[in-house]
Amino acid sequence: MDLGPNTATPTDAAAWVRAAAARARTASRAVAAAGAEARALGLRAAARSLRVHTEAIVAANARDIAGFDAAGGTSAFRDRLLLTPARVSAMADGVDAVAALPDPLGRALAAWTRPNGLHIARVAQALGAIGMIYESRPNVGADAAAICLKSGNAVILRGGSDSHHSAAAIHAAFTAGLAGAGLPADAVQTAPSSDRAYVGAMLAAAGALDLIVPRGGKGLVRRVQAEARVPVLAHAEGLCHTFVHADADLAMARAVVTNAKMRRPGICGATETLLVDRAAAARLLAPIVADLAARGCRFRADAEARAICPGLEPAQPGDFDTEWLDAVLNIAIVDGVAGALAHIEAHGSSHTEAIITDDEAAARAFLDSLDSAVGMWNASTQFCDGGEFGFGAEIGIATGRIHARGPVGPDQLTTFRYVVTGTGQVRP
Repeated sequence: MDLGPNTATPTDAAAWVRAAAARARTASRAVAAAGAEARALGLRAAARSLRVHTEAIVAANARDIAGFDAAGGTSAFRDRLLLTPARVSAMADGVDAVAALPDPLGRALAAWTRPNGLHIARVAQALGAIGMIYESRPNVGADAAAICLKSGNAVILRGGSDSHHSAAAIHAAFTAGLAGAGLPADAVQTAPSSDRAYVGAMLAAAGALDLIVPRGGKGLVRRVQAEARVPVLAHAEGLCHTFVHADADLAMARAVVTNAKMRRPGICGATETLLVDRAAAARLLAPIVADLAARGCRFRADAEARAICPGLEPAQPGDFDTEWLDAVLNIAIVDGVAGALAHIEAHGSSHTEAIITDDEAAARAFLDSLDSAVGMWNASTQFCDGGEFGFGAEIGIATGRIHARGPVGPDQLTTFRYVVTGTGQVRP
């Protein structure tokens, strides 16, 4: 877990968080009241500012990359940290996409009329002041800011020490765009350093922050869930599975599994475990393994898989419970849909699971029995992403069962109130 240095005093950090949260609450009211068009204009201005400041953002990122390389780390984690002009452009495109979404505020989620003539509507409204604690991926700051602004919220960001310079440059560009469009810069604030004291202060800010969203490794999420005095919207590890059913098309299975593991191994939607139906494992497994090995993937396999592909490394205790976030894939042979579901139940994290099959009944049985936030049929698990879901971006992937599940976009960062309209009714 990247907690950062420990130089700020808890008292100083707590005072800063309380003051920042008060400013954020004031800003959130102003942003929500500004209206849908003003919020969209502000986001488009922020996207333009990100593009204008691409060179500064990439230069700041180079400082973070230099520090990462000096400390050593995996190529997958380096890829999470790296920003290029193309990635900054994609970040700005995501902000524009969020701006173009329908307004999530004021939606009538439900409405009905009582026998006494009272009309009752359940109407979406902003949550308020949100705290976002994240690691490694600096683009998360822009995604979170855009989604919070679109939904009428304000956000306080605390990024990781490995992406501190990148996060600061992104924040500066984003808020310059907001201010230029007449929206309060206090709607997006960032902790003055990556000191770990700010994490503790945000977690303790009951009554000041309305929600904490952690996005990072298992250690960070566990700490937040254990210590937070503020409601938490979190996801556990991305222990995603792809199950290749006996009736899978081999060409499709090869393409989908390779993408699900190797497109970007370091993201939470990457498949960490391949499950292969025992009834067709002899036909399916070897070609899939060959494709992955050609891309540099390494394996941890059970005994049955190694009997089919003898060169595979044996799985050790705990491997099937490990989120590798790297070019490492667990492999297990299972007995049909029931066996796949049992394995997922034992080792999964309720994130994303996929089945590859031409058998609709098998697919439906798999999807209907999953307890995960996202289930997929004949598609890569790496599609579990706010942008790919049409949300423009995401603030995270929620794997809990309360409030939101799966990619969290603007709609999921709202709560609701009831509006009751009468014609003079009094209660007997």
